[in-house]
Amino acid sequence: MDEPTLRQLLDDVRSGALSADDAVARLRRLPFADLGFARVDHHRALRQGLAEAVYAPGKTAEQCAAVVAELLAEAERGPVLLTRANDEQIAAATARNAEGTRTATTVVWRPRLERPGRVLVVTAGTADLAVADECVATLTAYGFRPHLLADVGVAGIHRLTASIDDLLDADAVVVVAGMEGALASLVGGITPAPVVAVPTSVGYGAALEGVTALLAMLASCAAGLTVVGIDNGFGAACAVARILPG
Repeated sequence: MDEPTLRQLLDDVRSGALSADDAVARLRRLPFADLGFARVDHHRALRQGLAEAVYAPGKTAEQCAAVVAELLAEAERGPVLLTRANDEQIAAATARNAEGTRTATTVVWRPRLERPGRVLVVTAGTADLAVADECVATLTAYGFRPHLLADVGVAGIHRLTASIDDLLDADAVVVVAGMEGALASLVGGITPAPVVAVPTSVGYGAALEGVTALLAMLASCAAGLTVVGIDNGFGAACAVARILPG
């Protein structure tokens, strides 16, 4: 439940469209609903502006479907996301909950209406696309229409400079890069927009499954760079949603 939904609930009680008993029944589910195996946080959008998402790893297909159903039943206005899901989990969730839109391992129900903000998602290589896809799907769920600029890593810098106008016009940029993670510093030194960097686990030996890229991004000389965890495209999208108004 978000703030507009709560205000609508109170208005319905005041106007007589909803009885006090029905309102109490709905409010009783706040701040969470206990499903036995999970306590679904219906209060999160009211607290921080972003509703709870369903992280699929570690859950059964039936549990994924049940949590999605609970969120859809109560969170009347906001999007519902299932992330990092496998085919079995997605099949169960979409069978029980119609109208979900799948992008790779992410499924979105009830995306927000389009909101202002030009968001650019940049990847260093094609191998980073899985993380970028998660980011794009999450941004779309929150009403953005992100543009994906793929495979423009520092090993061929001319590929990035060919799209310099996109960087200068963006309101926010997400940089997804593995290996040595240098692309984040480069982009951060070009665009005036907020830059959220996502290190990925892509790379050989000394890349250390993303640790090298993570440390390089944290040590960046590009002032103001925001860094999320390794492979966390979802978290980067949520950071953008909290940074940009609307």
